[in-house]
Amino acid sequence: MLKKVLLCVLAIAAVACKKEKEEKNAETAKREVLKPIEVKEFGFNLNNYVVRRDTVKSGDSFGEILAQNNIDYAKVYKIAEIAKDTFDIVRGLRAGKPYTLLCSKDSLQKPECFIYQPNSVDYVVIRFADSIQAYKEKKPVTIVEREASGIITSSLSEAIMEKEMDYQVAYDLSNIYAWTVDFFRLQRGDRFKVIYEEKYIDDTIYAGIGDIKAAYFKHNNKPFYSFKFRTDSVNKISDYYDEEANTLRRAFLKAPLEYSRISSRYTKRRFHPVQKRWKAHLGTDYAAPHGTPIKATANGTVTKSGYTSGNGNYVKIRHNSTYETQYLHMSKRAARVGQHVNQGDVIGYVGSTGLATGPHVCYRFWKNGRQVDPFKQDLPSAEPIEKELKEGYLAYIQPLKSRLDNILFDDEQEEFITAVGE
Repeated sequence: MLKKVLLCVLAIAAVACKKEKEEKNAETAKREVLKPIEVKEFGFNLNNYVVRRDTVKSGDSFGEILAQNNIDYAKVYKIAEIAKDTFDIVRGLRAGKPYTLLCSKDSLQKPECFIYQPNSVDYVVIRFADSIQAYKEKKPVTIVEREASGIITSSLSEAIMEKEMDYQVAYDLSNIYAWTVDFFRLQRGDRFKVIYEEKYIDDTIYAGIGDIKAAYFKHNNKPFYSFKFRTDSVNKISDYYDEEANTLRRAFLKAPLEYSRISSRYTKRRFHPVQKRWKAHLGTDYAAPHGTPIKATANGTVTKSGYTSGNGNYVKIRHNSTYETQYLHMSKRAARVGQHVNQGDVIGYVGSTGLATGPHVCYRFWKNGRQVDPFKQDLPSAEPIEKELKEGYLAYIQPLKSRLDNILFDDEQEEFITAVGE
């Protein structure tokens, strides 16, 4: 009888204990449901702040933005001065770029941190709740490699867009092949393959392209391979070389500006549209929109930068004892006499100053003091890859070249499908 009573008591106690445990679990689950999900961005738990997001409007200044949020100008000046070594927030803000204010979670809601995003990846943090701190960070970026090909029907940019690639790919390819492919003379049927990087924030938000790792361009039935290779790890210097380790660079760019058209070539006899008479035209005219950047076609020193009634605004560059180039009819000059410029540096902007009927740059080329047609010159190549790096380079590009060779063009894919079907 006593044993039955004890068993009954133990059973009741077990039921009570189980009920108490279930009630505790339910309470814990309830608290977990009520607990806010942590939202992290820019390295902050946003639950701890009142978050205000906006974009910089035309005419906005850092001082005005903070003043509108109850930060006095004396403190704004102090913040800007301390932050200047990291980022010049006074001069660095650009209209249309987003910013975030993290404000205190009380009745005052006073700003404690200003975060500015100059692009989709980089951001600048300026904290000023107690002490003032400024630093730059990047959002975590995932790199995905993409392989693609295209066939020219009208232009490189159209072929890129047809394949739904970033337009930057066209720009980068034109830079890589600026020394070897004449983009003003592309022919229908010219084609390219490319292996390049795409960047994603949080694995989903597209953030532009990274490096073009390898490319192939077939122009006038002549193939041109290019592979990016780091030649100096310390200074992080990279360049593009072909399948035999020769550099793609030549001493001069094919043209002094991106994407345009040749409106008049070098000739000993041309009817001048302004002077209305026949005369020699010892330059190549590239028509382009007003304000298009004009680039130095090779390294050199600026020997002239001025204005004449015929040339308009112009710049002349001496590259060595043999070659000089000149760029006429600029709307604005961006190089001064005595300045050293590197290949690709912007030296002015397209205009129609001087004897010009429309916006263009007249590109003139001297060899041994005599004006010549640059398209008829056998220009020297730049230096190839260093001998001690060549073996490593050739081993590095082998798998990349195999990948390029295995990328099919659209017409090759159609032939392959047809052959398989048969």
